[in-house]
Amino acid sequence: MNSRKALGDRGEEAVAAALEKRGCAILERQYRCRWGEIDLIARSAEGTLCFVEVKTRSSQAIASPREAVTAAKQRKLRNAALCYLAQTGLDCPCRFDVAEVYPADGGGRQQIKYITSAF
Repeated sequence: MNSRKALGDRGEEAVAAALEKRGCAILERQYRCRWGEIDLIARSAEGTLCFVEVKTRSSQAIASPREAVTAAKQRKLRNAALCYLAQTGLDCPCRFDVAEVYPADGGGRQQIKYITSAF
């Protein structure tokens, strides 16, 4: 596994754990269909389906992680979400969230900035 993939996987794992602590149920990890991939799909404690894009960056990153969720990426995520909803038959409130994961400082824990209803 390359280091970039490993970094991303660690970020997704950290976000999934944080969501579970908030009372969310993780329904899917790295859901893939012909239109794209959704990093995490969770159901919030209130029953909202959350399609979560996780962006993990190294300390050398110039731009903020959320800036990588471009209009084209948002379209892919929406299409993948429609595919998921069609496959599962779920009919519930949905939203798209973005989780920014930053590396640990000096042996500490990763920091997560979670943006609800990001787009």
